Amino acid sequence: MKITGIRLGKLSIPLKKPFKTALRTTSTVPANIIEIRTDEGVCGYGEAPPTAAITGDTDGAIRDAVGTRIAPALIGRDVSELADSLDIVERSLIGNTSGKAAADIALHDLWGKLYGLPLYKLLGGTKREFATDYTISLNSPEEMAGDAREAVSEGYEALKIKVGNDFRTDMERMRTIRDAVGGAILLRADANQGWTPKEAIRAIKFMEEEGLDVELVEQPVASHDIEGLKKVTDAVDTIILADEAVYSPRDAMKILSLRAADMINIKLMKSGGIGGALKICAMAEACGVECMIGAMMESKVSVTAAAHLSMARRVITKYDLDPPILCASDPVKGGVTYKGALLTLSDAPGLGIESIEGVEWEESR
Repeated sequence: MKITGIRLGKLSIPLKKPFKTALRTTSTVPANIIEIRTDEGVCGYGEAPPTAAITGDTDGAIRDAVGTRIAPALIGRDVSELADSLDIVERSLIGNTSGKAAADIALHDLWGKLYGLPLYKLLGGTKREFATDYTISLNSPEEMAGDAREAVSEGYEALKIKVGNDFRTDMERMRTIRDAVGGAILLRADANQGWTPKEAIRAIKFMEEEGLDVELVEQPVASHDIEGLKKVTDAVDTIILADEAVYSPRDAMKILSLRAADMINIKLMKSGGIGGALKICAMAEACGVECMIGAMMESKVSVTAAAHLSMARRVITKYDLDPPILCASDPVKGGVTYKGALLTLSDAPGLGIESIEGVEWEESR
C-alpha cells in the first residue's frame, strides 16, 4: 500500500459555551484536517489545531508545513515503512509540532488499516475504556462553582479547574468549587503558566492548609522557567504536573533529570505526534514518573489518536480528553465514543474514523 496523495482541509466546530484559560478564550474548535490517500483507496486522517498562544502554530504555518515540506516527502512511500516515514516528517522542518502531529496521526491511522487492527492493539494495548476528567472554564468563582455542580450532576467525578489569571482569586475559585461539589469529587487545577513561582507556592500551600484536597496542579509557572517549576515542586506536597514545559523528548529528559515536576502531561500537538509521545512515555517509565494524556481544543480526530496511545502505555494513568464533550456537535463519524465521562475505543482498524463532515477541502497535493 503506497501513499499517492495528500489533501488539506479546514474544519470549525462551535463550542457549547466559550472556553477560557489564562492564555486565551475561544468559542470554536478550529482544525486543519489532513487526509493521506493510498493506491488501494484507503485514507488516513490526522488533525492540527492552530494554537498560536501555546505551540506557536498558526493556520498558515501548519498548512505550509504540511503542503510544501511534509506532503512532497511522503508521496510514493509504503505505508508499512512507518518508522522511516515518521523520521522523514520529523526532519522535514524545525518546529511546527502541530503540522508534524497531523501527518504522524494520519500515518499511524493508515498503519492500523494496513494490518487490519485498531491502533491501540498494534501499540500493545489491551484495555479500550477509560474515564476522562471535565474542564471548568476560567470565570468568576461563583460561575465556575455553578459549572462544576452541573458537571457533577452529569456524572463527572474528576474536574480540571482553570486558574492562573490572578492567584488571589484563584484561591477563592478553588475553595468555592470545593464547597460546591463536596469532598468526593476529584479536583485538579491548571494554571496555564499564569503564576510566578512565589505566587504558585502561596496558592498551593493555601489549598493544602485549607484542606481543599487538590490532586495536582498543572503548569503553575512559565514554560521556560524550569528552575521556578522545580522550586514549586520542591516546596509543596501537591503533585506538580509539567505541561507546556514539555514538548519534545529532550524537554522530558531535562524535567525528569532535574525532577522539576512530579508528572508529565503528554499532548500530541506538543510532541509532534504519537512517535514523539512514545519516546516521552519510555523516558517517564524508566524514571518511575507517571503521565497524563491531554489535548488542546481539538476535534475527535486527534483526540481519538491520543486515546489509542493512552490505552497502549501503562505509564499514562490520568486522562484529560474532554474537548469533544465541550463541542456543540460532532462531525467525525467513527473514532472514540463518549458516554458521559466514559470513553470507548473502536475495534475498527487504525483510528476507526470513517469520515469527517463539514471539512472545506483545499487542492490536493
